[in-house]
Formats: sequence, C-alpha cells, structure tokens
Amino acid sequence: MPQDRPTACLALADGTLFYGKGFGATGQTVAELCFNTAMTGYQEIMTDPSYAGQIVTFTFPHIGNTGVTPEDDETAEPVAAGMVVKWDPTEPSNWRSADTLTAWLEKRGRIGIGGLDTRRLTRAIRRQGAPHVALAHDPDGNFDIEALIAAARGFAGLVGVDLARDVTCAQSYRWDEMRWAWPEGYTRQENPKFKVVAIDYGAKRNILRCLASAGCDVTVLPATATAEEVLSHNPDGLFLSNGPGDPAATGVYAVPMIQQVMAQSQMPVFGICLGHQILARALGAQTIKMNHGHHGANHPVKDLETGKVEITSMNHGFTVDSQTLPANVKETHVSLFDGSNCGIRVTDRPVFSVQYHPEASPGPQDSYYLFERFAEAMETGKAPAL
Repeated sequence: MPQDRPTACLALADGTLFYGKGFGATGQTVAELCFNTAMTGYQEIMTDPSYAGQIVTFTFPHIGNTGVTPEDDETAEPVAAGMVVKWDPTEPSNWRSADTLTAWLEKRGRIGIGGLDTRRLTRAIRRQGAPHVALAHDPDGNFDIEALIAAARGFAGLVGVDLARDVTCAQSYRWDEMRWAWPEGYTRQENPKFKVVAIDYGAKRNILRCLASAGCDVTVLPATATAEEVLSHNPDGLFLSNGPGDPAATGVYAVPMIQQVMAQSQMPVFGICLGHQILARALGAQTIKMNHGHHGANHPVKDLETGKVEITSMNHGFTVDSQTLPANVKETHVSLFDGSNCGIRVTDRPVFSVQYHPEASPGPQDSYYLFERFAEAMETGKAPAL
C-alpha cells in the first residue's frame, strides 16, 4: 500500500533531510533549529519573543492536544519561525481551548511539520550544535531540495545579530495585569507600592504580570530607551527583560544605558534571560554562544548561596562566561546540567539577575521569590539578606 506523499521538508545546512506532514501555514522559512523538552506550554513557547529566529523541535510527542487560547499568548503573535513535532497535532480536549493549533498557526503564518523522528533530530542537535535549517510546507509535496539546502546554508545565524529591535514594543505603555488565579483569572493591580521601568527586549507577558503581582506599577519602554528616558519616570527599580539574539549586539545600545542609570542612581536592578546577559556585560563580564543552548521547563538550577535546587524553565542560546565576572559580581546560581552560569548579583548594591525564567510555572513555582526579592530591595533601598 503506497504511503502518503510528504507535504513538508526540513533541510539542514549539512544536507540532511527530514520529510513529514505539513500543518499550519504553507511556504518556506529559514532559522536556527533548537529543541525544547517541556511537556506543557507549546503555545507559550511559540509566542515567546526569545525564540525569534528559531524553529523549535518539541521532544514531547503530545503537541496540540490542549488547543490554544488567547489567555496563554506571551505576546500578540507567534515569534518562533516554525515547529517540529513527532505526531501530527490532534483535536484539542481542553475547556479553555478557543482554536486548534493547526488553524492558529495557519492564521499567523507559521509552518509546522509532523511525523519526524524527533529523538534522532534532538541527538543531532546535541552532538553537532544548533543547525541552520530551511523548513518548507507544500500541500502538493513539491520541493526544490537544492534550493532548500542552499537557503539553510545562507542563513546568517544569530551570532552578532540584534533581534531585540525586531520584537520590542513600538512605544511605551503601562501594565497592571497580575498573574492568573482560579477562579478570577487575570486581575488588576490596584494598589501598587513601587514604580518600575521595564525595558522590553522581547518581554513575555507573564513577567510583567509577576512584577504587577509583586506590587509594581510597571511602565514598559522600548529596547532602545536611553538612561535619560528611564530616569525621567523616577522609578523605584529598573527591570531588564528576556529577549532573542546576541547580547553583545543588543548590548551596543543597552549596555551604556544600564551603566549610566547605575552611575546616576542606586535603584535596584533585576534582569532575566537576555536582560541577565546584558546586565553582566554592563558590569564587565563577557557572553558566549552555546552549542545547543538550554530550552525546557525541567532544568535544575542550584542556588549557591542557599544550597537549594530550583526546577526552572529555560530558553537561551547564549550564556554569561562566569570566568569573566569582575570581583564585585558574585555568581549565585548554576545549571546542574552543565555548570553554566544561571545567576549573578553585585556584592555592594541591589543589582541581580538570573538566566532562567522565574515567571514561568510549568508546575512548580520555585523561583517566584526573585520578584519578591526585587520588591524587597525597592522597599529597603538595598539588597535583602540572601
């Protein structure tokens, strides 16, 4: 019995080809390929601005089974370039679902491919590093293989690329929505205690919700905001968000802003993900590209100051080189997978950051204390005892 003709093709820059069944939008895209080990949250992953320039391979096979809902979007539109799954998305079974994953992707111009051996693909990424790929979806199954491989080889990659400008907000705005809770859903922060300026390098909505839940009146500024613009709001604290791309490239304009704010103010500073990396660069450290990065919702991180282990959500392809941290910057957290840096703090002022995502709650909420620590630092005007 003849098999169905493949309707999607994933071409790696080294010439390796994967065929499968396409879903979502038709057409072609090029990106860096990564894998994510999370068992939940595919919608949050696809709408996380940190995934700009990347196609995500999901190692968990059940993708699409909970559908999609606007409440779970981390930004207005999907940012990841495409998705790779083992099984074709199924019909959703979820009372919150407002649409199917396939229809949602099609409406938003994102390509998916199913039916692949994602274990084989993941092993290849781990061994060889995150490859450059081209992904095509054609319902008729017609593919120009040489052109796809050439497109993959022509992709410039993420090193030296500033993607924060592409995903940041166009203008400043206020945020007061707090974390989701049963049965109210999302509620508003009506009695904020602290005024925070959040720099949007590709901020996830749930980060802003966590800040609001911690008692913050949040003003979000674009990635290119200057120190003068930050200080003009007279904030109690400065927050540096997550985001995509190379921190060295974004740091060209972000690092001077942070350094000037710190030179003119003793306000607390808190960074997450790309914000962590840019803060480290502003303090004098360096960042490096990782082989395949960390992407998942089950990453163990050790707090070196308490000995506690947190199960965290991660998404990053660059990391802070802990060997380059200056004397007044202490490493506070490390990955138990590979020992890479996951957190820093300045020893003589309330400035700290983490590589992972404390706002994400893939089950545990081990890391929400960091938002409370930021609030406490604003309350006391100095770093709280750790």
